[in-house]
Amino acid sequence: MTSIKPRKQHYILHNAPLHKKRKWISSHLAENLLLKYDRRSLPVVKGDTVKIMRGSFRGHEDKISKVNVKDQTVEIEGATITTAKGTKIAKPIHASTLLITKLNVTDKWRRQKLESGLSETTKKEIEREAAEQLKVLEAEKNAAEEAAKEEEKRKEEIKEKPLKEEEPEESLEEVVEPAVTKEETLKEKVETKIAEPSKKKPSVKKSASKNTTKKKKEEGEP
Repeated sequence: MTSIKPRKQHYILHNAPLHKKRKWISSHLAENLLLKYDRRSLPVVKGDTVKIMRGSFRGHEDKISKVNVKDQTVEIEGATITTAKGTKIAKPIHASTLLITKLNVTDKWRRQKLESGLSETTKKEIEREAAEQLKVLEAEKNAAEEAAKEEEKRKEEIKEKPLKEEEPEESLEEVVEPAVTKEETLKEKVETKIAEPSKKKPSVKKSASKNTTKKKKEEGEP
């Protein structure tokens, strides 16, 4: 910053080119890293383990998941906020509030910058760390690929299920055939019952009506 005026400082900070903004997204190193690499601060990179020193997430330590160069902020795994709709979003955190506890050394260009001016023993240690971190990354990639393959298999099985459900229709037709034979047997039983002579119902004597009794009295019958 060449000017003392805050107005000009803010203008330069927000309207600077990306290659300058990228260098400004830097954080302090922990004591063990400061003594090892003989540096006070470094630009943060995706994969660095970082500790939050200020704010509501103070004390939280995790890896960096994303670096926003335009906004000059960083997103850390586990540091999330809930919106008004209820969805969770990563909270953007400024790099000045962070402390680097472990460096991501998988990038060869970063290793070259770190190794410049250091002893051979420290260079060998950096190479060992890089090899270990690369192995871990390969294992994570393989696990992610396997998980993706399993998901594809599940999707294929879900698609094949309706086809399998259509096949049992043939078996249902086979099962329906004995039901038809039962109906035929029922019809035969009914026909046999009709063929049998029907039993005569006992005749019921009708009671004499009032009109007949009057006629008998008129004729003189008792």
